[in-house]
Amino acid sequence: MMAVEAINRTMPALSHMPAADARPRLLALACLLLIALGGVLSLLGATAAGNAVWAATVALMLVPLTWSIVRTLAQGRVGVDAIALIAMAGALAIGQYLAGAVIALMLSGGNALEASASRRARRELTALLERMPSVAHRRSGGGWEEVSVERLGVGDVVLVRAGELVPVDGDVQSAEAVVDESALTGESLPVTRVRGAAVQSGAANAGDAFELRATRLASESAYANLVRLVRAAETQRAPFIRLADRYAAIFLPLTLAIAAVAWVASGDAVRAVAVLVVATPCPLILAAPIAIVSGVSRAARAGVIVKGGTAIERLGEARTVLLDKTGTLTLGEPAVEEVVPFGKYGAEEVLRLGASVDQLSAHVLAEALVHDAEGRRLTLPEPVDAIEEPGQGIEGSVDGRRVAVGSVIWLRQRGYEISDAEGVGNDGGDAGLAKVLVGVDGQLAGVIVMADRLRDDARKLADELRATGVRRVAMVTGDRQAVAERIAAETGLDGVYAELSPEEKLAVVRAMRSDPELSPVVMVGDGVNDAPALALADVGIAMGGPGATVSSDTADAVITVDRIDRVATAVSVGRRSLGIARQSVVFGIGLSLIAMGFAAFGYIQPIGGALLQEGIDVAVILNALRALTD
Repeated sequence: MMAVEAINRTMPALSHMPAADARPRLLALACLLLIALGGVLSLLGATAAGNAVWAATVALMLVPLTWSIVRTLAQGRVGVDAIALIAMAGALAIGQYLAGAVIALMLSGGNALEASASRRARRELTALLERMPSVAHRRSGGGWEEVSVERLGVGDVVLVRAGELVPVDGDVQSAEAVVDESALTGESLPVTRVRGAAVQSGAANAGDAFELRATRLASESAYANLVRLVRAAETQRAPFIRLADRYAAIFLPLTLAIAAVAWVASGDAVRAVAVLVVATPCPLILAAPIAIVSGVSRAARAGVIVKGGTAIERLGEARTVLLDKTGTLTLGEPAVEEVVPFGKYGAEEVLRLGASVDQLSAHVLAEALVHDAEGRRLTLPEPVDAIEEPGQGIEGSVDGRRVAVGSVIWLRQRGYEISDAEGVGNDGGDAGLAKVLVGVDGQLAGVIVMADRLRDDARKLADELRATGVRRVAMVTGDRQAVAERIAAETGLDGVYAELSPEEKLAVVRAMRSDPELSPVVMVGDGVNDAPALALADVGIAMGGPGATVSSDTADAVITVDRIDRVATAVSVGRRSLGIARQSVVFGIGLSLIAMGFAAFGYIQPIGGALLQEGIDVAVILNALRALTD
């Protein structure tokens, strides 16, 4: 609890701190102002002062840039900024101060764009910790005391009230418990646990209050393990080599070779610096980030918030998409699948009577039943003399008739004859269905079959993803095998991985990422149990609608509209943005190579090269901005 409180105290303070990506913007602004100041001084005849200001501009960038490149080299990589560093240092050494300052401005501007593209508004483990129960009600003598979950010991009995989250792993001590485990297992419907059955921490009590005997310490429970999995998955993700850096690894040695040959052949260091200036990889520094930022903007217009340019690049190369079931491919909410009437009552009358009584119940199935009846414009009178057993059923009088709605056990306890219901939905447990019985005046009136419903736009998703170039589309879910296979068959998926724990989902993602034919991997989910897999995948996409959990904070992208087809849109935008970025880079580098040839023969001076490079920048930037369009 102390850790949670510390985070809660820290978050407001952090929200008022300057964002880390404000520094590159301020540095770019400072370079622009200093160049302008140097120009004014030179025009006024204070040439030495103007040169000093431009030299200061170069120095302003050289210090942080040198440190950044040292760190990059220590990681065994060559960054795109290395050529710019050499060019600025060379310009400073031979007195070409304005040329060096212009390079500093281009570099700082590119870094500012990249920082803007890479802004990641994610709190990750904070949201997990905030959701974790911090207090529990432990039995003490003849009553209950409120204690920190850290103080719970194995064998302690705790009271889990209606609507609360289970604070610790344990065994049910009451007659039964109705719990919603959807956030942990992917099971979309509430489940009933009888006395002695195990319940995991993080599940929600969907019925009446029940007692639980702790079988593990809070620090060792399922939810705490989930936190550790997310933290481990974040560190296991391999570092991503940016598009610009990949080209820089080839372009840097080629540039140095041309500059060296020009210097040795002519004996003029200015030629070498001119080569370096026109070789300053502005298409890499500017064009690639702009195309990627444009992709981020384009995705946002489609309802997909991508948290940074790196995620857009990974989406552009995605080969595998893994999809959770509940809340992702399906709506994650029970809905009326079928109404089977018995005796004298028709299907609509059974539904109307059942929904009328269920108006007084807060059970998730009751809410779905009432919603369906209202959607059919059925008149629902207010029931009287209602009696409810949370998680089991409710009985009340409607239009002078006694109506009971609930489970088989509940109706039997109330004296209803329910033998006719035995043959309805017998496979419901395997098919992911739930039966709600409706009895009227002691007799069974009908059975309402309920199920989690497939999203309308989910049926074409697999085909749309394959059209973008994705090679494999599969489902990973904690739900039952039969349920998962039914959904997979309806959506045309390539594979199904069902009944998985969060650890097993991680194993699937890890296996896919290790296969060169299937990597990079995109994982799409919406529940707490998806958070580790979202963190480990090359790109994690969360369904961020109402009630979204930690998945939105752990993911690299969040779908803000209630449509799963936006996954295909995100991949398509990534493909197009990355393609335009590559096109701009190749075009820009080609022009730079031509200019390098002229500079090597002395036809271009450093300041002229800097201005020429600005012209190349304009061309590649205009091309990169095409990523904003459809």
